[in-house]
Amino acid sequence: MIELAGIVILGILAQWLAWRFKIPAILPLILIGLAVGPISTFYTADGSKLIEPIWDGESGLFPGDSLFYFVSLAIGIILFEGGLTLRKGEILNVGPVILKLITIAVIVTFVGAGIAAHFIFDLSWQISFLFAALIIVTGPTVITPILRNIPLKKDISAILKWEGILIDPIGALVAVLMFEFISAGTGTEFTETALMEFGKIVLFGFTFGFTFAHALAFAIKKNVIPHYLLNVLTLATVLGVFVLADLFAHESGLLAVVVMGMVMGNINLPNLKELLYFKESLSVLLISILFILLAANINVEDLLLVYDIKALILFGAVVLVIRPLGVFVSSIGSSLKINEKLFISWVGPRGIVAAGIASLFGLELASQGVEGAEYITPLVFMIVLGTVLLNATTARLFAQLVGVFLKN
Repeated sequence: MIELAGIVILGILAQWLAWRFKIPAILPLILIGLAVGPISTFYTADGSKLIEPIWDGESGLFPGDSLFYFVSLAIGIILFEGGLTLRKGEILNVGPVILKLITIAVIVTFVGAGIAAHFIFDLSWQISFLFAALIIVTGPTVITPILRNIPLKKDISAILKWEGILIDPIGALVAVLMFEFISAGTGTEFTETALMEFGKIVLFGFTFGFTFAHALAFAIKKNVIPHYLLNVLTLATVLGVFVLADLFAHESGLLAVVVMGMVMGNINLPNLKELLYFKESLSVLLISILFILLAANINVEDLLLVYDIKALILFGAVVLVIRPLGVFVSSIGSSLKINEKLFISWVGPRGIVAAGIASLFGLELASQGVEGAEYITPLVFMIVLGTVLLNATTARLFAQLVGVFLKN
């Protein structure tokens, strides 16, 4: 009980500190998680963590796989809230750029990061490309507070916000396919299975998201739902859609809730603002809990794996070479100026989806005895923490440096 209450208290404290010092909340959240997790083993009397997320038979908060069930559902709620904020009017001038960022840039990141991880850390191709798939996503939970604190042109803000939200289910899809590839093996059988999985995820994700969005919107407009139940019934519907879609196609739940949020956000609903306020508050609480739990779940041995100059080289390759390459290739023929492309290239923080799925897949593959699986979680967390720290401390200055900062 003390641990659960402590996580909530520390999480909200981190959110307040982030607001006070104008930094993304993910930064203090991860640092707190590391402090009460792996780092705490150095100063506790028995060498145990102050907070042990997974039950190990003697201590811990979540038995079995329940931590990852909680993480999955929480991410679904967070992405639904993100989808609600997407307005189609924001992308009238930059729609093609966003489309290319979630397709062409994804391929560039996947191939580039996979090759880099393989040659820098000498990992197998399978593990290298799973790592690459996990860092495809840019985190809306990090980008939103950055955009809130930096006055930018609407087009630049729209590109970063839409990319961050839409790319999450895409990254999860690629990561799932890579995970299946490693678990099931290669060959024609895998190729057919992968294509089937891809088709099912897209089909059920869009179908459930679109259908339930319109059904819920209809119920709200017709006053079928009493006012005091509106927020909680919407929450229950989101969870139901997430789980239902996942039952038909593994990992299609993420796509379903993003589509559901996007559709509802672009329908003229009478209580949309109230719904947004509730979901935003809930997302803040869930993000606070999730990052502390996932960071605390890392072990000291995992941290030591990336305490190496090779980790710095890999980080530099991802941030300074692969991300800019993806952005510049995706923006060929667009109206974006060179300084705007540079800023978008610089702001590419990873967030909760990367961290959550990495924790799940890393443990699963390690339990299967897959060589190199122990590198997945620490490498992804290194990219998450590094990009967050970099963007949190330099995004405003970089915006001024390249001339995209709006003074008025």
